[in-house]
Amino acid sequence: MGQGSLGSHARPGLSLGELVSAALAEDLGALGDVTSAVIVPAERRGQAELVARDAGVLAGRPAAEEVLRRFPGLEADWSASDGDALAPGGSIATIAGPARELLTAERTVLNFLTRLSGIASLTARYVVACAPAAVLDTRKTTPGWRALEKSAVAAGGGTNHRMGLDDRVLIKDNHLALAGDHLAEAVARSRRDLPGVVVEVEADDPAVAVAAAEAGVDWILLDNMDDQHLREAVEAVGGRARLEASGGMNLERATSAAQTGVDAISVGALTHSAPALDIGLDIRGADGV
Repeated sequence: MGQGSLGSHARPGLSLGELVSAALAEDLGALGDVTSAVIVPAERRGQAELVARDAGVLAGRPAAEEVLRRFPGLEADWSASDGDALAPGGSIATIAGPARELLTAERTVLNFLTRLSGIASLTARYVVACAPAAVLDTRKTTPGWRALEKSAVAAGGGTNHRMGLDDRVLIKDNHLALAGDHLAEAVARSRRDLPGVVVEVEADDPAVAVAAAEAGVDWILLDNMDDQHLREAVEAVGGRARLEASGGMNLERATSAAQTGVDAISVGALTHSAPALDIGLDIRGADGV
């Protein structure tokens, strides 16, 4: 990810550089880091280490690097990349340069790393628990942060689902109710008007899943079904479409649903409820101190 894009997930909206600019402006305010300016001598240089306090998976390094680029005096030597496993006490990077700049950059660097590494770490737990079913993310993301958070899901071994409303047709009950359409008609119209676009239909019981398969969809979202109904849907669809189980997928529920034979489990919690991974910046020394 560079300043002008959000990596492979680039879309209209804020670039990574703009997100970082907004984050720094929010933290620095009109006067900047007044504490460091008053307390720390201007000529003082320091060294610090980014350290994992807990086990997890790293994500957010490109965002942290973009923050550090805004402070030309700081130099970072990274020992871990996105997707790498972190052990408690493990070093992520060493940073050296003007002490004031080091202190000023600290919180914004950590905000990106802890939030995104938390998503990657939670995703990794789901991936292990749900294998061989894929673990999908959702659109339940922090506004403006979607590309970053979905990159963190990928770092944790998950699979990105829809980046937005424009990259697949997902027909739900509300669409059919407001359009006054039948399922088969809605699917046929989607195929006709949007050739080549993936078409998915939400089903809340096995009978609807069968109807969706007969209509020729690519994916069926099995919403809020218990394990028995998931198994029935898997058998009834018989491989005519790929099946995604969704709805209240905490780790225990997702583990159980994955054993029913579905192709994937979608988990909103990956991005809307992941706890931050504890990462700290420890000062290792300062010139003349």
